[in-house]
Amino acid sequence: MSQFDSKTFNGEVFGKYVSRIPNMKRNELIKSKAIITNTALASMFPDQSGGNYATIPYKGKIGKSTKNYDGATDIDANRSDTYTQGIVVIGRADAWIETDFSAEITGVDFMDNVAEQISEYWQEVDQDTLLAILEGIFKMTGDFVTKHTYDISAEIEATFGVTTLNTAIQKACGDNKNAFALAIMHSLVATKLENLNLVTYLKYTDASGVQRDLGLGTLNGRLVIIDDSMPVDLTTGKYTTYVLGTGSIVEVNCGAKVPYEMSRDPKTNGGEDTLYGRQRKAYIPQGISFTKTTMASLSPTDTELKLGTNWELINNGKTGDDKVYIDDRAVAIARIITKESEAVVVSV
Repeated sequence: MSQFDSKTFNGEVFGKYVSRIPNMKRNELIKSKAIITNTALASMFPDQSGGNYATIPYKGKIGKSTKNYDGATDIDANRSDTYTQGIVVIGRADAWIETDFSAEITGVDFMDNVAEQISEYWQEVDQDTLLAILEGIFKMTGDFVTKHTYDISAEIEATFGVTTLNTAIQKACGDNKNAFALAIMHSLVATKLENLNLVTYLKYTDASGVQRDLGLGTLNGRLVIIDDSMPVDLTTGKYTTYVLGTGSIVEVNCGAKVPYEMSRDPKTNGGEDTLYGRQRKAYIPQGISFTKTTMASLSPTDTELKLGTNWELINNGKTGDDKVYIDDRAVAIARIITKESEAVVVSV
């Protein structure tokens, strides 16, 4: 007999239930190399006020005001700015109930089924969080959104084409465009590119000398990741593709005091167990700061993460003309908006 916390189930009978409905969400963004982990940053939060928000200092570049060295011109000194980045911890929780009666009449403990899906469940949650953050970033004020957005949806050639990706990353980061490593797009966009033979699939040669497809495609030298969770506006037929650099977003697992626990209720529905799950993570877009301008509690909701007022480029913290932002070309985050299908007419 197998055990899952306080519950026991019949392994033979449970085998009939192993073939559950597959999860159709691929969660490729959260699994991509655009996300890197940093365990050291987790220790910062308990040391700062509230334990849910931290400020990281950054050293600025030295100033430049080169003078003519001719024995008659004074040499003026420059000062370097100090920049700061705000980071917030995002807490999420959920719970799942299993009644005694369902196990008794089936011989199966469905809580084990829940346990098998926990990892995949949190990947979905994390991907929803990341997409909310990206939406908020592209609602910021300033030049970043304009420069890092390549919107061709209103043009005659509105679909993703041969030059779209290369033009978009140059528009965003100029000569730093090589910082971009991957494009994550909807399957409709990717399929059209595949049909045009624009996506090159990586291959390897096995031990028998047979060349095989790795299932990983590239476009303009950037890895192509396909995920139908990418933003789609069916009323306009617009599709958003995100282009990211390696490690452009840092994940910090801050941990929960009790990540998982079981609770026994002998009364309700004749007896039931509840599995509770909790997590606390920070997602840090490189070069962008969370301002917590609008945050009703100690953890931002996805709605609050989508607010442009809660995000800004890292800056020196000053106001007015003295406020200096980092060069946005250092931020390897961009989006491409194309029109790939006809708008869906919704009748009222």
